[in-house]
Amino acid sequence: MTMVGLNPGAVALAGLWAIWDGAPVRLDDRAWNAIEQSAGCVDRILASGRTVYGVNTGFGLLAQTRIPDDRLLDLQRNLILSHSCGIGDALSPRVVRLAMALKAIGLARGHSGVRRIVVERLLALLDADALPVIPSQGSVGASGDLAPLAHLAAALIGVGEVALGGEVLPAADALQRLGLEPLTLGPKEGLALINGTQVSTAVALDALFAAERVFGSALVAGALSTDALKGSAVAFDPRIHEARGQPGQIAVARILAGLIEGSGILASHSGCLRVQDPYSFRCQPQVMGAALDLLRGVARTLEIEANAATDNPLLFGDVALSGGNFHAEPVAFAADILAIALCEVASISERRTAVLVDPKMSGLPPFLVEDSGVNSGFMIAQVTAAALVSENKSLAHPASVDTIPTSAGQEDHVSMATHAAVKARRIVGNAAGAVGIELLAAAQGIDFHAPLGTSPALARVHKAIRAAIPFYACDRYLADDLAWAKAAVLEGSLADAVQGELF
Repeated sequence: MTMVGLNPGAVALAGLWAIWDGAPVRLDDRAWNAIEQSAGCVDRILASGRTVYGVNTGFGLLAQTRIPDDRLLDLQRNLILSHSCGIGDALSPRVVRLAMALKAIGLARGHSGVRRIVVERLLALLDADALPVIPSQGSVGASGDLAPLAHLAAALIGVGEVALGGEVLPAADALQRLGLEPLTLGPKEGLALINGTQVSTAVALDALFAAERVFGSALVAGALSTDALKGSAVAFDPRIHEARGQPGQIAVARILAGLIEGSGILASHSGCLRVQDPYSFRCQPQVMGAALDLLRGVARTLEIEANAATDNPLLFGDVALSGGNFHAEPVAFAADILAIALCEVASISERRTAVLVDPKMSGLPPFLVEDSGVNSGFMIAQVTAAALVSENKSLAHPASVDTIPTSAGQEDHVSMATHAAVKARRIVGNAAGAVGIELLAAAQGIDFHAPLGTSPALARVHKAIRAAIPFYACDRYLADDLAWAKAAVLEGSLADAVQGELF
């Protein structure tokens, strides 16, 4: 796998995707100078006797408390220990890898005041695939992702747990196995490690990358369903979409037209009298195009945030400026927008499945099975899709409109970004299930039109489905089929033909 070079401030989304997918990383050589200069700033601040937040003061409401020089190392260690308050299921390895890489990028911007060894140690753990166990709950998204990042930082000092080589080990044991000593954090280093938006951004990127695969699969499913319905391709005519001008809509219409082009099924009813299909078929460019525009905007926001310096205070030369880059509102908005977009992707997909199983709407056998009555076919598969879509509706309420004061009112407005990103990822998983069900239903519908065939592009998808899932001739245990379809959607294996055109 190709190594990803980390040029702080300029890591592209493609590089972040590669890290998410397991690629090794290497920090650009030019970044080390910025790190060392920033660490020198902290040394000079201490030598001057100035009082600077996070360097020689307490934190939050205790920011006015000056800490004696002989207790500064205790201050940083205690900060990590006291903030390691996460709870709930552990974040996935993909998310933790991203969070570690993003933290290295942020520190390497040269505004955080950490020593070179801190970034080296973070990258050494990442290189060894030694991943801190980080609980998914406990962050309100300001002052940064304090609790989850504290669990990440705790591993560096030999506290907490680390996943290594298929085992979950005490962090001290994992470091020993790697031949590393626990770090003793210097002034400001603990605060720099736990302040920031890296965990919420990593979770949101995980949701985005999965959402892109779901989106591509949903376009393929929609085209396959259109052919199974003997639907019209007129609604994909580019003139319609150019008259509106929305870029996502234009792109989606072009892709759908290309997917169905050359279909024998489509050609067989070119002279039929049906003028219009249901909206879930006819309005795919409008609905999916709007979702595509949102996802592209989310991608831009998260790419910027992934490269950001978001701890506090930030150092500019020997000047320490206290601000609020740790407030994760951009991430919260992005995650909520992603969630809304994927709710609609799943919703319109389920509606197409509902049309296909309804003989009055589709002209296909009831519930897509012969000898219906004795056989129930896709009846409950569609109910499962409906259940997933309804669950998404309850999850789609924006987390970003919520706030709750913390730290004795000092942190009186928070973003809820991590919560937004975690539930967005759940919505994406549900959407994958709904789209997977549609793919199976559409493939079944295509089979009923034999000997007529679908388009060359869709025939490849149909063949891939049938290589794993046989034609549904009579009732059988369906759960395994649905699990395969969901996994195929999340892997993007059925959407290779369109993915490159979208993101």
